[in-house]
Amino acid sequence: MAIAVADDVKAMILREKQDYRVCTACMGPALVPTSVKEPKESDVKIPVGDNILYVSKVQAPYIESVTMDMLYDEDEIDSCPAFYRYSETKYRHEHSTQ
Repeated sequence: MAIAVADDVKAMILREKQDYRVCTACMGPALVPTSVKEPKESDVKIPVGDNILYVSKVQAPYIESVTMDMLYDEDEIDSCPAFYRYSETKYRHEHSTQ
């Protein structure tokens, strides 16, 4: 099972210099930084420069390519229960610095 990665996704990962993960979220497969959703041992690992694009084993059989339309924005992350731990941590951090 080969999963293609769109050039603009590769460029983003190289520019951001961080790992990303495709996981299951409210609106389908979600492309998020691993700071939002940590990778799992069972993930498919795709090298992109010095970084890794992780693809959830749940999503991998259904994905032929990773594209920018999978990228979740901040509002989607904050409103989706799949990212509850991230949103809760972010909320605590924002309110502890005030």
